[in-house]
Amino acid sequence: MSNKEIREFNEKLCRGLEIAEKRMLQEKALRGQDVIVCGTDMVIRRIPAKQVIAENPVFQD
Repeated sequence: MSNKEIREFNEKLCRGLEIAEKRMLQEKALRGQDVIVCGTDMVIRRIPAKQVIAENPVFQD
């Protein structure tokens, strides 16, 4: 694979993962469920999916 092909593959993979994460969060938010996250301080927390969506513009429509 050329560098260009590798870069394109990585971009497609990242975009697919973003879409999957967004869909998962939306479904959990509809059900009133929490997600488990690990912050930069390395502490694992349980946070409502609605809060994750509200605090991250990446997941907002």
